[in-house]
Amino acid sequence: MLVGIIGKPNTGKSTFFNAATLMNVPMASYPFTTIQPNYGIAYLRKECVCKKLNVKDSPVNSMCLNGIRLIPVKLVDVAGLVPGASQGRGLGNKFLDDLRQADALIHVVDASGSTDEEGRVCEAGSHDPLNDVEFVEREFNLWLKQLLMKDWQRIARTVEAGAGKLAPILAQRLSGLSIGEQVIQEAIGRLGLKAEKPTSWSEEQIDRFVDYLRRSSKPSLIAANKCDLPTSEKNIARLKETGRIVIPCASEAELVLRRAAEKGLIDYIPGDGSFKIRAPEKLTAEQKRALEFIERRVLAKWGSTGVQQAINAAYFQLLQSIVVYPVEDESRLSDKKGNVLPDAKVVRRGTTARDLAYLIHTDLGDTFLYAVDAVSGVRLGADHVLEDGQVIKIVATGRRG
Repeated sequence: MLVGIIGKPNTGKSTFFNAATLMNVPMASYPFTTIQPNYGIAYLRKECVCKKLNVKDSPVNSMCLNGIRLIPVKLVDVAGLVPGASQGRGLGNKFLDDLRQADALIHVVDASGSTDEEGRVCEAGSHDPLNDVEFVEREFNLWLKQLLMKDWQRIARTVEAGAGKLAPILAQRLSGLSIGEQVIQEAIGRLGLKAEKPTSWSEEQIDRFVDYLRRSSKPSLIAANKCDLPTSEKNIARLKETGRIVIPCASEAELVLRRAAEKGLIDYIPGDGSFKIRAPEKLTAEQKRALEFIERRVLAKWGSTGVQQAINAAYFQLLQSIVVYPVEDESRLSDKKGNVLPDAKVVRRGTTARDLAYLIHTDLGDTFLYAVDAVSGVRLGADHVLEDGQVIKIVATGRRG
């Protein structure tokens, strides 16, 4: 799974990405700092099953810090979007193309209202961030509509002549966007559209259809950035009133805390609501002021910097993910080398035991016999739907060493 970081220029999008991944992507207070997409590894934060099972784990693909499992996931930061992007303005077409494979989106918005619709600096509070949310959604819809309408008449004639069905034809047309037949069929049904006569669809119905496809195939949340600025609080409340998932964020604060933790100056795990200074005498006066500001204006007020919370929400809420722990030795909860709870797999809710086998290795899926719940010892069939936190052993005839 891949989550895209989107937004207009100069909202702190690249800062958010750097804070999440500890990469050094260029950051600057002018539009289009990001041109090429940047891919990086962030982490999901989740209470590790080791606490529940009262075992000392030894992760291989992730980290466990004081019972908190940090599991690697992929993010992509793309170029900023401006009005008219669907017509190629700015880096619009490139921006939208770069998002084709994203499964969900984190929309970084300047909640302080201190950048206009083009990403230029303006007086704090003078711009409405809700306008940014709406124009990004609108531009994405227009771009998707262009892709859909390019062959619309030919597709419609094919369907109405009885030479094919609409949903599978559109699914093939939109396969590059990870829009499947099920989502298309659901959209047609929910909106009451006539699948057998697409030429009867009005412009408004097509627009609603496209909007449904975007929301279903690229679900998004708002990272309301710059929440430490005074003008942000009112705007964040207004954004929440729209019913969207809105998470107050202070990307710069998160970046400062993670860099300080990396240098051993503080104890801090991404997503914590506080930090502990390890050696006050090693801090400069400027560093002390920065940490005091973050503690007062961000953590005490909002409970966290919001960056980790946004990543978690993207995977656990938008993508409906769970975490399972595959093992090879169910009695020791370990792999063949003796590492306890070595792997934490992020999978979609509804994933079956056989699905997990295929995710681990194709041969394991092809030769699947059954699975075992390593905690209860119960044997599980191929169609058993996995549960969050489940420790699973896969048994297969051609098991790889």
